[in-house]
Amino acid sequence: MFLAIDAGNSNVVFALFDEKSGKWTNHFRLETKTPKLISQLGKKVPVYFLEHTLTPKDITAIGLSSVVPEVNSILIDFCQSYFGLLPYVISPKSYPKLSVKTQRPDEIGTDLLCNVMAAWTKYKAPVIVVDFGTALTFTVVDGEGQVLGVNIVPGLRTAIKALFMNTSKLPDVDLRLPDSAIGKDTIHAIQAGVLYGYTGLVKGMLQTIREEVNQDFKVVATGGLSAILTSLQQDFDEIDPNLTLEGLRLITKINTDQ
Repeated sequence: MFLAIDAGNSNVVFALFDEKSGKWTNHFRLETKTPKLISQLGKKVPVYFLEHTLTPKDITAIGLSSVVPEVNSILIDFCQSYFGLLPYVISPKSYPKLSVKTQRPDEIGTDLLCNVMAAWTKYKAPVIVVDFGTALTFTVVDGEGQVLGVNIVPGLRTAIKALFMNTSKLPDVDLRLPDSAIGKDTIHAIQAGVLYGYTGLVKGMLQTIREEVNQDFKVVATGGLSAILTSLQQDFDEIDPNLTLEGLRLITKINTDQ
């Protein structure tokens, strides 16, 4: 089985890909914060494997994508000690072998390149990848597989947390799209403002990109929060929660196959 490790700003996602079935079979996540991550790796990963009747020997290859450099050595050391394998760490050095290209490889996150790799491999057409994570990103790829650029705004949870942390009376609220865009109480008002506001943001950004580039783009959404804005589903050709993981797997395979 292939183990994908995607280290983001909030969580480190672990996912297993079964080569026989061609499917992602298991997912779990740990907090990225360094002291807690070290503790969780030693405790939760072995417990998870035991509970799912898996052993470290079931893992035959590991790929690591990280946008948090300070946790890289922790994850590499853990993979070597627990699985007996060194992970392939995706970096700008990985990109020359790929079918997608970027003009500034040092400036684009490996998670975004994983998204692009998976989407381009599937569609072989102009594509916009909308990733709902800690940041909300729009990665634009043309019909030749060239990354034209990226647009970044604060993510949904980041926006709500900013309200909670920077105001004295506004509470932290759940990310749930309310029935009405007009708030009837404080919690409803925050949910309506952020979630309906982001709905308009996404629609507007997609329209602006299309008008500027003048291409017929496929639009693929991913990220843990991609399904929350249900009113956007008609704007996406696909919602694929495993897009980053699949790109991670493809990039690792291309760079490690002899």
